[in-house]
Amino acid sequence: MPLPFLHDTITALATPQGVGAIAVIRTSGKEAIEITNRIFNGKDLTQQSSHTLHFGEIRNQEAIIDEVLISIFKAPTSFTKENATEISCHGSSFIIQQILQLLIEAGARLAKPGEFTQRAFLNGRFDLAQAEAVADLIAADSRASHEVAINQMRGGFSKQISSLREELIQFAALIELELDFSEEDVEFANREQLKALLERSLQTITHLIQSFSTGKAMKEGIPTVIVGKPNAGKSTLLNALLEEEKAIVSDIEGTTRDSIEDETIIEGVKFRFIDTAGLRDTSDTIEAIGVQRAKEKMEQATLILYLFDVLTTTPDDIALIKKEIKSLDKPFLLIGNKVDQVQTADLPPFEKVNPIHWISAQSSQDVSHLEKVILNTVIDQDLNRNEVVVTNTRHYEALVQVERALQKVKQGIQQPISSDLLALDIREAIRKLGEITGEVTTDDLLGYIFSKFCIGK
Repeated sequence: MPLPFLHDTITALATPQGVGAIAVIRTSGKEAIEITNRIFNGKDLTQQSSHTLHFGEIRNQEAIIDEVLISIFKAPTSFTKENATEISCHGSSFIIQQILQLLIEAGARLAKPGEFTQRAFLNGRFDLAQAEAVADLIAADSRASHEVAINQMRGGFSKQISSLREELIQFAALIELELDFSEEDVEFANREQLKALLERSLQTITHLIQSFSTGKAMKEGIPTVIVGKPNAGKSTLLNALLEEEKAIVSDIEGTTRDSIEDETIIEGVKFRFIDTAGLRDTSDTIEAIGVQRAKEKMEQATLILYLFDVLTTTPDDIALIKKEIKSLDKPFLLIGNKVDQVQTADLPPFEKVNPIHWISAQSSQDVSHLEKVILNTVIDQDLNRNEVVVTNTRHYEALVQVERALQKVKQGIQQPISSDLLALDIREAIRKLGEITGEVTTDDLLGYIFSKFCIGK
């Protein structure tokens, strides 16, 4: 949105829409306290200290709308670094609309999606990556996604990017200085030091890029597909993992003809489990479509759980299956089901296709252990809880472009190429890093990012 709108005073409901015990209406801008004071019957808010609470009434002429508590925040010690108020009222939709209408009549306007956070960014409260983390924090629905969002909002990711950008800026300045003395054939930027910087920078950037798959999974849920032959117990396993009767279970082969999926949390990490049609050759048109969809889900999944019936499967069957799944080049687990129906001594010799994880989906035997194995397979347990993890697609794409530019610089030093071309590629890397933190922005970029926020945030 154009910057002149920053001079307006904005207001919006900050709590979710719908009837609740309490609602909070936020107002921010130079006149926020004065405008709120115009509709408030109580102490003169303009004479009160910052970070104080005040009880009173909001009236529409003589009619009492509600008894409220009003919080006052004076610039620059507020979320937006502007004067701000928060009105805590009862959660009636009628009361909320009446108060918002009174604030608008008193001089405020309704905020656009994300406008409070956009003002906080533009006023220097935090950088763009931290602002985006606010939306991630609101949307966090697991411990892992919450921890990643908190770390990013507190600036862990931004510090790495800013530090790297500053080093590159210093070298870019030295290289460009060489261009001013090109006739003297002098070298201000030590090429060996530049090589060392490039190696460090590329190592950091590559690590961040590689963390995206884990970060995205933590944020959105890890797609985990359950596959196997008909009647292996896939639907029963799905129900056991979800701890509810999500899928229909039957002894009749081919009961599941389409994908069934739902989400659950394992030790703070969200997983999206997908039950599929049994893998087999079939002349049934509908079942064949289900089998094809199962194969598509395998290609899209982060983790494949291949479930087999220990009563009807041989080690040779598993060896062939293992070879086929390996061709997909993604993590998978082999899971032997229905162990409660056979003595361990009677199991076929599966040693040559180890490791296999043994369970009974029907009785939930060892399913909790399987959950831990699933978690350890897809989440790096050495990952420090405070380690920076990339979760945002925009950041990932920018980092890929940074890596590409730095690789060009590295190749240019080895060839070597002229300083002006080196400077061009370094500047491209600097610009892309700046786009991540907001040191380089456009109105279109800001409009796109903040339009995805909810109104009131």
